Amino acid sequence: MCGRVFPVAITIAGSDSGGGAGIEADLKTFAALGVHGAAAITSVTAQNTYSVSAIHDLPPEMVVRQIEAVAEDMGIDAGKTGMLSNKGIIEAVARSVGRLGFPLVVDPVMIAKSGAPLLKPDAVEALVKLLIPEAILVTPNKPEAERLAGISISSLDDARKAARIIVEDLGASAAMVKGGHLEGGEAVDVLYYEGRYKEYRAPRIRGGCTHGTGCSFSAAIAAGLARGMDLWNAVGTAKRLISMAIDYGVRVGRGFCPVNPSAWLEIPAQRYMVLEDVRRAIAMLVKHGEAVSRYMPEVQVNIAMAIDPRYARGISDVAGVKGRITRYGGTIRPAGPVEFGASSHMARLVLAAMRRDPSVRAAMNLAMSMDLVEAARSLGYKAVFVDRALEPDNVKNVEGKSMEWVVEEAFSKAEGTPDIIYDHGDYAREPMIRILGRSATEVAGKALRIIMHAEGSRDH
Repeated sequence: MCGRVFPVAITIAGSDSGGGAGIEADLKTFAALGVHGAAAITSVTAQNTYSVSAIHDLPPEMVVRQIEAVAEDMGIDAGKTGMLSNKGIIEAVARSVGRLGFPLVVDPVMIAKSGAPLLKPDAVEALVKLLIPEAILVTPNKPEAERLAGISISSLDDARKAARIIVEDLGASAAMVKGGHLEGGEAVDVLYYEGRYKEYRAPRIRGGCTHGTGCSFSAAIAAGLARGMDLWNAVGTAKRLISMAIDYGVRVGRGFCPVNPSAWLEIPAQRYMVLEDVRRAIAMLVKHGEAVSRYMPEVQVNIAMAIDPRYARGISDVAGVKGRITRYGGTIRPAGPVEFGASSHMARLVLAAMRRDPSVRAAMNLAMSMDLVEAARSLGYKAVFVDRALEPDNVKNVEGKSMEWVVEEAFSKAEGTPDIIYDHGDYAREPMIRILGRSATEVAGKALRIIMHAEGSRDH
């Protein structure tokens, strides 16, 4: 890395019109890791999640001109290759990289996820003889490593042997044989570098999105190198990113859904924004604490908000007040900080509501009061009654199921999304009002409008 605020990485690869692999996946990955991404397009593909219907290769000279245009203006701190398609492109790229001398990660793309061939047979020899010797790292999957190393791979020992062959016989500085195609409960990638092996392990993700996995993984390594990481750490960061990208993939298309490298940035950003929103909501409630305290239930009040429904999986993805919001003299105060996983009861309500309507991400509770219900209705909010006496025993007796049942009942009765869910309680269940909304601040705003309207009506 040259000490720039924005390091530059280049992807030399094909374009995927579906946006799931190729340069599209690479540029998303570069951005997620804080690297400016440049591109030299080698081929244009007509591609989606289940097929490659057409391929148009660019002239080798045009590929070189793209690389050189980037290098002469902004410099290249690291690069990666993906689909190179034919012998002429490989020869041209090898000459260009050799002349410019930036660290290169070679993803030896041979076959698309859909099964379509992406490397012509006569190009394999050029890849082996010309490009692999220029690589700081080669990242084949099992079938690609078998082709390059000339051996069958069925175990980690075989993967180690193949990685060593690619380095010691073919001339790469390092090789990583990826374990996605091997059996086992973990996905284990084997790196051979500087005469040493290292295994990178992650739980195998069942049902994740895998289109663009190899592209995004190699791009993440190149981004790490561009940022000045050594190879060991660049690979470790890339392994964590690609595991998240697979787990939180983009559920689009009818074939292999694309990986989501943006999750690397989006999930931490979502968590920060949710914490801030809940804190602002609490400040709103505390500002009117005297009025709110008059509707404090015995179980106290909590307000909770989930991260984006694309990423919310469970209680740990919903933030609430640790220890709840309590009555304090004639007003209210939070008993503890805002944390994720702090309110299992309210979190289950939010998660259940979000499954019915993804725009509903927050909720809070207040003591049951028909004054509040009538105030809500007069303000135009949809208030729905749920009879807790009808809750089945097999729901009451299972921890966490009650809130799911309440939400299902309310949404069914409302024939849409309710603003307010209220009930008269049942045995060992306090009567309650629950307010739903898109954010914690929206929910707090609804609650305050309802309370103030009820208070005003009562005064008159």
